[in-house]
Amino acid sequence: MAGDSARMAKPEGVMVDGVAMTADKNIVENAAGAKSVSTLVSAVKAAGLVETLSGTGPFTVFAPTNAAFDKLPKGAVAGLMDPASKAKLAGVLTYHVIPGRLVAADLKDGQELTTVNGEKLKVTVKDGQVMIGNGKDAPATVQIADVISSNGVTHVIDTVILPAAK
Repeated sequence: MAGDSARMAKPEGVMVDGVAMTADKNIVENAAGAKSVSTLVSAVKAAGLVETLSGTGPFTVFAPTNAAFDKLPKGAVAGLMDPASKAKLAGVLTYHVIPGRLVAADLKDGQELTTVNGEKLKVTVKDGQVMIGNGKDAPATVQIADVISSNGVTHVIDTVILPAAK
């Protein structure tokens, strides 16, 4: 999709951890090259979502950093990575994925997005800073926007977003 790269004027890709994330790789291939999202990559593998997120998409992924996972309560990541929690882990991860390709310019203050798991995410834009959340907890802030892949776009965020308790 040359249109996205041209629109972003970064055909060489966006740098994440000193590694170019390029549009000729899919979301998973690009993420695997970035050290700061290695916990997410491990979680995607544990949840059995590699094939899905390597598929044609397009997808918009809000990718929590390792530091974002570290902010979860002690033992939460290990609990989610337990094979017995595979469905719960998949639910948390798919809450970070939107069907379609949304670059930062497409995200508007007050917008509501429906995730792959069917739950809603709310977009907040303040002073040009894009934040995404469940509408109750403090939102995650987009740290690196518009990482274009062959099958979608990734926005690196500083917090793991959990679906709001019902």
